[in-house]
Amino acid sequence: MEIEMRFFATFRDAVGQKTLVWEFGGATVGDLLHDLADEYPEMDLFEDDGGLRDFLTIMKGGKDIAHQAGLDTPLADGDTVSVFPPVAGG
Repeated sequence: MEIEMRFFATFRDAVGQKTLVWEFGGATVGDLLHDLADEYPEMDLFEDDGGLRDFLTIMKGGKDIAHQAGLDTPLADGDTVSVFPPVAGG
């Protein structure tokens, strides 16, 4: 299946583009992010225990996966997943 990935801030720099169509053979957002982390390790998406790093925002179809099934959120062909790094400011 094809998933449209959108990247922001430092993640856009790591991938080298704002949008990427990812050929994907998994089933969930977690599978997708693990594949992405293998391809772009400088994104540093996961903790040593395998959990998603704090303060990352991952959106599927414009909705935060934290309000869906988290890393187990299912994906379908044509879905859009946006990846936001931690943001600080004041």
